[in-house]
Order: sequence, then structure tokens, then C-alpha cells
Amino acid sequence: MGGVVVVEDDKNVRKGRNRQVLGDIGNVVRGNYPKNEPAKINRPRTRSQHAPLVEVNLKVSSFSPVNILGSQGFFGISCCYIVFDLKLDKQPVVKRIAVPKPRKRAEKPKDVEIIEISSDSDEERGLVAVQEKKAAKKKATTYTSVLTARSKAACGFEKKQKEEIVDIDSADATNDLAAVEYVEDIYSFYKSVESEWRPTDYMRSQPEINEKMRLILVEWLIDVVVRFELNPETFYLTINILDRFLSAKPVPRKELQLVGLSALLMSSKYEEIWPPQVEDLVDIADHAYSHKQILVMEKTILSTLEWYLTVPTHYVFLARFIKASIADQRMENMVHYLVELGVMNYDTTIMFSPSMVAASAIYAARSALHQVPVWTNTLKHHTGYSETQLMDCAKLLAYQHWKQQQEGSESKGALRKKYSKDERFAVAMIPPAKSLLTGTESA
Repeated sequence: MGGVVVVEDDKNVRKGRNRQVLGDIGNVVRGNYPKNEPAKINRPRTRSQHAPLVEVNLKVSSFSPVNILGSQGFFGISCCYIVFDLKLDKQPVVKRIAVPKPRKRAEKPKDVEIIEISSDSDEERGLVAVQEKKAAKKKATTYTSVLTARSKAACGFEKKQKEEIVDIDSADATNDLAAVEYVEDIYSFYKSVESEWRPTDYMRSQPEINEKMRLILVEWLIDVVVRFELNPETFYLTINILDRFLSAKPVPRKELQLVGLSALLMSSKYEEIWPPQVEDLVDIADHAYSHKQILVMEKTILSTLEWYLTVPTHYVFLARFIKASIADQRMENMVHYLVELGVMNYDTTIMFSPSMVAASAIYAARSALHQVPVWTNTLKHHTGYSETQLMDCAKLLAYQHWKQQQEGSESKGALRKKYSKDERFAVAMIPPAKSLLTGTESA
């Protein structure tokens, strides 16, 4: 008989004890093996559909062709298995054994098509890239382009390389007193607070003092500083104390010089190692004021200013800006001359901040000495001012310079005398830049 024959005992079939099929689900052959020996496991072939398989134990009596499939055969039909119980001399007995349906596999999520929407910037970049490629292909050297380039070069219109900012603190890297690590922060702080210590327009509140009197007093103080050989820091602090006090209190005309002397005494104590004595100031003022009057006025000024003497003056910014200009001694004296000239004039002191006056003096001095370029990237970086920002103050300083030269040598004051000496390169005799005097001569 062809096919696979399954032989079962009639007794087991009749009594319902046929558990062989379910017992062999674990692929364990339940044969007549000793208890101590482990059961043998036979791993059958599986179908591609991955249907659940149940092993059917075939007992073969005397039909050798059954061995073609081995000792176990498998017939999987969707939800049940059919077991053939055959004997050679009987009709086959077919039994159905219920088997639980296999679990459905989780369906794979369908692939969702994702549409990326590019931003406008990406599209613009793509368009620009395409246009650049097309332009590069179309671009070709022509005789017209060559002639244009040569014409620009001949006229001086060719692009110049960007000027680098000079490291002005590199020489002081090993000097602890230079504070190279903090110098930029220090000057940023100075610029942020300089407006707090500037004087206001006080001439309207002074009934007995005018601008002419202040100019005479400041020029006299310049002469006193020269005679006592005091430092420039002392002079600039003296003018700051004078203007701040006049902004706070009205002063009679007869006490204006007394205020100047007391301010000079205070700044000398603050800046100098050996400040002048009170008796020296009494002598230089031709005994117009007594020793006690100078000390009383000193106390009055200190109480009015609330003892604030550490302020950013013109000299604080001059020290940094002159270093950034990489100036020689002639250039340095020219800058100091223009700043002192600006401090002496009331309009310049009230209208512009100390940092602005210092930067504008460097611009006016470089213009007068014909230095090219007049304003460099290094100066712009360290001063914080552009060329256009300095133009108004620089023109005013150049006009004051020109006006003082027009007064003649007979009426020259202490400032012109100071900077007309050879030791200061006679910078007061150098004419101002004509480019800054346009429209100012008639003012």
C-alpha cells in the first residue's frame, strides 16, 4: 500500500488513550529508552509558510517503505492534523485532533512616504549654486576685462588688502605693571563711566564768571604746572575738579583763582610723589590768598564732590590712544598740545567727552603731520571711534589751533610758549590741516 501508514493499538484507540500525538509536541520521541538516558530529539523540517507543526509518531509494523520519511512524519493542515491509523489487513482509521489556531503575526506597518519640504534659504542656496556654476562656465577672459583691470590699477582703484590690527600690548607682555590681561576691560570701564564725571554747562548758573575768565585761569594753571614741573596727570585732574565744582556751586569772581589753587593742591596730593606745599601756592599767587583760605576751600571742594577724585580724565585716554597710534615724540607733543588747547576752551570741554577729545586730537595731529592713513583700523579698534564720529571735534580743535596762530607772537600765552620750544619740537608753530579747516576760517 502506498503512502504513510500509521499503526495504533486497538486498545488505545477504543479506550481514548491515544495521547501519543500531543505528548510528542515537544519533539521528544517517547520510545522504550532507559530512564537514565535522555530522550532523543529529532528536529523536523519546517515549511516556508511557518505553520505550526505537530509531530505524529508513526509505528510501522512490517512495511519497509515507511522508512523513506524516517521514524516521524508530519502533515500540517491549517487548523488540525489528520492521523492515519493503518494496518496492512484493515481499513485505515482517520482521527481528527483539534489544535489551537496559530496566532496571527503582527502586520508590519506600511511604509509611509515622507515628503521633505526644503526651506526658502536652501532653495535660494541651490539656485545661487546653479547660477554660480553657469556663470563660471560662461565667464571668459576678454580684452575688455583686461583693459578695465589695468585702468583701475592705473587710477588706484584696485582693492587693497584689509589692514590688520596691531597688538600694541605685545611689548608689555612681561611687564606686570602694564596689566595686559585686564587693560581692555579697564578702558571699556573708563568709557562707560566717563559721562558720570563730566561737568555740565554751568556758565548760565554762574553770575560773575564767564568763559573768558575760565580761559585765563586755565592758561595760568598751565604755567604753574610747568614751573613746578608737575605731571600731565595733575593738570588734567585739576581741570576736572575745577569744572565739576563750578558745575555744583556758584563762585564769586574774586574766589575763582582760589578755587584753581585748591584744585591744584588736591590733584598734586593725588598724583605727585612730592606735591607743592601750601606756602608755595601762596607765593605763586602773589599772596592774594592766605594759607588758611586755600585749606578751607580745599575742604569745601572735597565735601561738594563727595571725595570722588578717581575719575577718567583726558590723560587716561591719551596714554592708550597715543600708544595705539604708534607715535613718535613729535606726534605725541602735537597731540598733547591740541588736547590742552581743547581743555582750555570751554566749548570743547562741555560739548565733547574726554575720550572723544583725545581721539580727535590724534586725528587732527595726524592730519597736520600728513600721516597716511589718517585713521587706521588699530586706532578705530582701541579708541572705539570711526573717522566720521571724530570729524566735528577734530575740526573744532583745528580751528582753535588756527585761531591761536592768527593772534600773533606778541600776544601768545603760556600754552603757545610751552609748545613753541625746541624740546617740544615747536609743534605750536606747525599749521593745522587744511582739510579740517574747510568752512571754519570764517567762523
